[in-house]
This record gives sequence, C-alpha cells and structure tokens, in this order.
Amino acid sequence: MRRFLAAAFCLAVLSGCGGDESTSQTSPQESPTATPNSTIEPTITGTVADNLAAPWSVIPLSNDKALISERNSANILLLSGGNTSVAGSIPEVLAQGEGGLLGLAMRAPDDDKVFAYYTSATDNRVVVFDFDGTTLSNEQPVLTGIPKGPIHDGGRIAFGPDGYLYVTTGEVGQPELAQDRTSLAGKILRIKASGKPAPDNPDPDSPVWSWGHRNVQGLAWDSDGRLWATEFGQQDVDALNLIEPGKNYGWPRCEGDCDVPGMTNPKATWSPTSTASPSGLAIVDGSAWVAALAGQALYQVPLDGTTAGEPTAWFDGELGRLRDVVAGPDGGLWVMTNNTDGRGEPKSGDDQILAVQVGG
Repeated sequence: MRRFLAAAFCLAVLSGCGGDESTSQTSPQESPTATPNSTIEPTITGTVADNLAAPWSVIPLSNDKALISERNSANILLLSGGNTSVAGSIPEVLAQGEGGLLGLAMRAPDDDKVFAYYTSATDNRVVVFDFDGTTLSNEQPVLTGIPKGPIHDGGRIAFGPDGYLYVTTGEVGQPELAQDRTSLAGKILRIKASGKPAPDNPDPDSPVWSWGHRNVQGLAWDSDGRLWATEFGQQDVDALNLIEPGKNYGWPRCEGDCDVPGMTNPKATWSPTSTASPSGLAIVDGSAWVAALAGQALYQVPLDGTTAGEPTAWFDGELGRLRDVVAGPDGGLWVMTNNTDGRGEPKSGDDQILAVQVGG
C-alpha cells in the first residue's frame, strides 16, 4: 500500500516540547499523489542481520561485513558471514530517553578508525577508535561538550565528500539553543577528524555549519555533492532540508515553511509528524530514501537538482518503525528496523537490517 504526502504548513510561534520517537500521535492525513522518478517498486531481497537490540546506525564494510551500533547495550557489533559479535563496548554510554550509543562513521570502508557519537553522564560526544578489522580499541575524544538531554540528542555522523566529519545535534528539549550560535545544540557541525572546526566554516573558529535545527537524524549527499538532511518537527511538520553553510533552518520560530526573514524553508515536508518522524537518510538512484519511525514506512523523495518531489511511502506499516537506511554495497539499500527499544511492536527476528533493491 502506498501513501502519498505533500508539503505542509508551519507555525510561527510554538509551545511545548515532546520526543520525536513515539508512536503515531494523530491520524495520518492523505494528500495528493506524486510520481517518483523510479517506477519500479522497491523489493526486499534478503536479511543482512537479525535479532538486533535497539540498533541505531550501520556502516557497510568490504567483504560483506558491517559495523552496527546498539543504542541501549552500548555495543558496536561486527557483522560477518551473517553473524554478529561484539567489536567493542563503551561503558561510558548513558542510555536514557533518546540518548545512548547513536551514530557511527568511517572515512572509508577499510579505514582503521571508527568514529562514534554517544551520550555520556555529562554530555553528548564524538569519539574515535582504532579498528583492526575485528576489534575496536583505544577510544579517544574528538568533540566533547555537546549538550545532552532526555530528548532531541541528534546523533547522526558522516564523512562528506570534502573529507570532513559532519555531526548532527538536537536542541535537547531547549528550543532556544537552536538559535544560539554559541551553543553546539540544534546544529549541524563540520569538523576535522581531530575535532577542530573545518576550514571554510561560516565562522572559522566554530564547528557550526548550519543552525536553527530541532533534531536532525539523517545526512546524505547527492551525486553533485549537495548535503540533504532529515529533521523531526514538533507535531505538525517533519522536513527534508537542503543544507547550505551558515543558513538558519528556523526552529523554534518556524516548523516547516514560513515567511520569517532569514529562515530557510525545507524542500519536502510531511504533516502531521505521526506520518513520518524521519530518521536515517540515503540518496540512491536519484531519490532520497527516508527511514520513518512513527510513520513506519520507507519514503522515497525524488530529487532534481535542488528540488525535491512529493514523498512516496513504501512498505507502509509492514516492517514497523525504521531507524536507518544506507546505500548498500550492491547499489541498493540497507534498511534498519527499530522495534525493540520499547516504542515498537517487535516481530520475529527483530530488529533487522534488510537488503532492498531499488530502481531498474
């Protein structure tokens, strides 16, 4: 069953604050149909991994291997030959609310360094491990002091085509921090692997790349090197944004489109947020693919340069909550379910990472 959702409104003044990962808050609203740029329905072709405990991020490696983070167990798993083993565990992880062991990143599939984002007792932080292909060791801090909270902890990290590390942070339930340029909360950060601000940042002494974000959990670059990001709205509008340096994406003054001077509008939206709650993001076959939690669907958003089309829902309600989606090694997608963290309804084998074929 397909569900089609169109662009929606924004609120200029918002009150209250809630988590982004709950089940549906209101009944979905249908909207006009749209035509994706691929006419072939995505197909599940196999199971990459199963019986995972609240997984959050996956990195495909070479030789059919992968690294997987589990938010609550604080384990980083090595997937090899269809089986998982613990490559490393982080005792400093504090898994409370929406925090815990979150994003993973590597500069290349065969690199000897693995970067991780996690919540500690005092902050959210980015660290790096040595990796010998089997075991993680020698944890070192990269960027510490990112505000933490019971909700909106961000957590997605990824190396861009420019070689720098991009880090998403949430406003941790304090909306005003998203507009505070001196705070690391509610931002997309761009740093060197050492943790120092990357060259050509809007402020060369700051890691802040963009601001005015509520809670970004998806990052991906298109074939022309443009950065796209998914963002949780409060109740009314979730967003797919085209990220440009130094731009203000509006929160908390705007949720979705608005006409406030200086704010940047999203390229695609979902309304209400119960139809999406977008987390992971991948760009494959000319479309942005979005893993939706409350919406329990894999959304396809066709991209044409800087323009995004109407979202189309695939696997609508079939797989439960979806946390992450990444480009798979075979040109398709790997899609991660998220039903075992207390918010979903686990099925046999959950949680899983599924191989999905897209395009022609």
